[in-house]
Amino acid sequence: MNAQVAHLDSIVSQSLASERKTGAGLRALILTLNDALGLGVEQDAREQLARDIEERFGVSMGLGAMVDDEDFRPWLPEAKASIDPFYWNRYRKLMLKSGLPLDVVTTTDTVTDEILGRLGNPGLPEEWDRRGMVVGHVQSGKTSNYTGLICKAADAGYRLIVVIAGIHNNLRNQTQERIDEGFIGRDTGRLAMKGKKEGNRAIGVGLFDDRRTPVSLTNTLTDFRKTTATGNTSEIDSYKVPVILVIKKNYSTLRNLLDWLREHSAKGDAQMISQPMLLIDDEADNASINTGYAKEEITRINGQIRDLLGLFHRSCYVGYTATPFANIFVDPDSYDEAKKEDLFPKHFIVGLDAPTNYFGAKKIFIDGLPEDGDPKWLRYISDNEDIIPIKHRIDQGFDELPGSLLKALRTFLIARTIRNLRKQTRSHCSMLVNASRFTNVQGKIRNRLHEKLDTILDALRVNGARGSDGLSDPEIAGLRQVWAEEYRDIEFDWQAIQSAMLDAVAAAKVVEVNSRANGLDYSDDGSIGQTLIAVGGFSLSRGLTLEGLTVTWFLRNTMMYDTLMQMGRWFGYRGGYEDLCRIWMPSDAIDWYAHIAEATDELHQELKRMQKARATPADFGLAVRSHPASLMVTARNKMGSGQKHVMIGLSNAWIETARISSRPGDINKNEDAAICFLETIEKAGHRQRNAVKEHGGYLVRHVDVDAIDEFLLAWRNHDQAFLSQTGPIRSYIRDRSHDELRHWDVLVTSVKSAVPEFDLGDWRVGPQIRRIGYADLSDYLLSISGKRARIASRGVEKIGVDPVRAADAEALYRSVEKIGDDERVSYPDRIYRSVRDKPLFVLHVVEVRPPEGEDAKLGHLDRIPDRPIIGWSISFPQSARPDQRVEYVINTVKFREIYGNDDEDFDEGALEDDE
Repeated sequence: MNAQVAHLDSIVSQSLASERKTGAGLRALILTLNDALGLGVEQDAREQLARDIEERFGVSMGLGAMVDDEDFRPWLPEAKASIDPFYWNRYRKLMLKSGLPLDVVTTTDTVTDEILGRLGNPGLPEEWDRRGMVVGHVQSGKTSNYTGLICKAADAGYRLIVVIAGIHNNLRNQTQERIDEGFIGRDTGRLAMKGKKEGNRAIGVGLFDDRRTPVSLTNTLTDFRKTTATGNTSEIDSYKVPVILVIKKNYSTLRNLLDWLREHSAKGDAQMISQPMLLIDDEADNASINTGYAKEEITRINGQIRDLLGLFHRSCYVGYTATPFANIFVDPDSYDEAKKEDLFPKHFIVGLDAPTNYFGAKKIFIDGLPEDGDPKWLRYISDNEDIIPIKHRIDQGFDELPGSLLKALRTFLIARTIRNLRKQTRSHCSMLVNASRFTNVQGKIRNRLHEKLDTILDALRVNGARGSDGLSDPEIAGLRQVWAEEYRDIEFDWQAIQSAMLDAVAAAKVVEVNSRANGLDYSDDGSIGQTLIAVGGFSLSRGLTLEGLTVTWFLRNTMMYDTLMQMGRWFGYRGGYEDLCRIWMPSDAIDWYAHIAEATDELHQELKRMQKARATPADFGLAVRSHPASLMVTARNKMGSGQKHVMIGLSNAWIETARISSRPGDINKNEDAAICFLETIEKAGHRQRNAVKEHGGYLVRHVDVDAIDEFLLAWRNHDQAFLSQTGPIRSYIRDRSHDELRHWDVLVTSVKSAVPEFDLGDWRVGPQIRRIGYADLSDYLLSISGKRARIASRGVEKIGVDPVRAADAEALYRSVEKIGDDERVSYPDRIYRSVRDKPLFVLHVVEVRPPEGEDAKLGHLDRIPDRPIIGWSISFPQSARPDQRVEYVINTVKFREIYGNDDEDFDEGALEDDE
């Protein structure tokens, strides 16, 4: 999109805010404005613009969910008539100018009103404090939401606003830039460098109205400094305009701010601390939450944030996060007084819906990862171990590119070329390479990529214009091979791409993004967008936005929910090039992302259910802490030595054996347990010939709970399969064995496949086929890998559910997700648990297959059994006693061995002063 088209798009988008037009009306408006402004945009470009705008008109966003404490009393409706929406109106115009769909802007208006109404009323002079949380999605627009909230809070009377951004300078600077554009209306960095006379340049909202400019005590160049802030106090002028700070989540920065505020209070400046104060904690789960569980071990930053709130007579804390697991585990009912004062969102929790065009975890790892067929956007890394193992030391060498990384690089260059051919020349285009936490290793990766990029560019300069003759060059032939594998169905043929590629990628460069270097520079000179390949680690893992991210090569091993989700920089909006996006990662990482995507989706649905039930934030916190998926987060937060006890709820839960012992003795014992189980139910009259044949196996109804309990008692569980510990599961069942879990549905799996049928006692079944990862074989552990790392097949939890009730559950899901009746949908299994009248026990007979590709060459393959093995899964329906939880015991030493710890993905030095 060239400058003229971009300008025309902006003007048309603003015009449509008052009257929506489509079809001929939209095209007539585009033509009229084009002629009136003398922009000279050609017919083809005008038609493409019309189509782009119509596509944006099709984007919508739900209102999300709100959960409040019992004492919530709305104040905003009564106060709204007296509020001048000066700052909000400017920001609304900016959002429309930037091309955000009108429905998204309208919903943002409504949702930010809802959040503002849950803050403290700045018009009330008495003391108050409010604490809440906003749960969004990674890269989905949380910054836009809290910028809108800041504008509305300023309009309502908040006069001191503190935004705590990430723990790295680059993220704080990026956040300051967005606040400059969306709220302040001035380039604070330019202002700091050149002074008011030369540097006072309006940007963003300031271009609509440059009056009432807020005072910023920070800028895009520097974080908070006491000397700078003291020099700016004269501009505060009795708080006629709002005062804002964007600070890094850093111990030294917070200490300086606290000292400065205390010094002013000591000098008699009580006016400052009497102002209503709003604190926005961006990425609230990162370095804010009190994870010190001993009484004296409150984390320093957590304590500083609480001290900052405590300085003001009227304060409100709003944490923003897309990974609420760590945050929500702060217990509001703790008997520890220190934890009672923690940052738990005790007053409100707001769940944000993502717009329908959001390229997120659900789209990539659930919808885009079918049971049958190839993933749409995902590609597998299986060739790295000989070059750069996932776990490596600081002195790891890196002498060549793995084949998958070379293919990712070629894919990126082709994708950039296609985007240019689609008239996206002015748009930025980025590739992400995240393979090590060590800056030295990142530097080596950068160098190898730079060398290969130079080789490709040289080939394009010499042979790129030679047409089919150029394919004699192995580099150009390699590019064409990647095009054939990835983009053959795209609208441009190879000849067009080869001819355009040199111009498209000649300016591409490889940069490091870490504590020693920040090569990201998306400064726009108005001609062409940047083409960047960013190599980094933790700096690329939280909050930082890579503009136009198209291709990712991700080689990390963390299985921690909050860390893993935040590393997903590829989430966001990919208008006009979503079909070009590709993500390379190991199969284990794909499995975990799919698992996390499902757990996170459940979390958002739970919030909506609790809104209808008028539950409180404390109720929601308990529900999330009780979720089986929370086991890893809780175990990590309580990490120490020895055994830790974690309370988990199994109401409305799914448990399965995705990790099974491969020790011969255990395999034999588990097969014996399965045969004994089948003999037991046969004695009760449940024989195979009488069972209902379902898709996926044989269904037996009304099985007594004792048969299930006896099987679980006999089951040999691997000590690394934490969630399938049978002790707590049997305890949960036993407590309900006389009522809601007395009778069960049982499915004995049997499928048609290339594997011969298998005799299990008197039952003859067709084994399921599952692949396993190689990494755990050394511990005699079979870890199911592949599509979502589940031993069960999709749709299994629907088996045994009354068809009418199943249809009701599906209709409710369509309604909540805003899916039309004519759209195809793959329903998540969890929706059927709430309508089950009996629990479901699934006895799995599984043929395990060795890893594919390079993994198959690795050791311990002799530990894969040569006959089918037994596994199991359970679908627990909603309990009438959902708050009753059971105790899981975690060996934290073993936990660290398997999953690592935060040190592997976290730079502790980032919390200290690095200036």
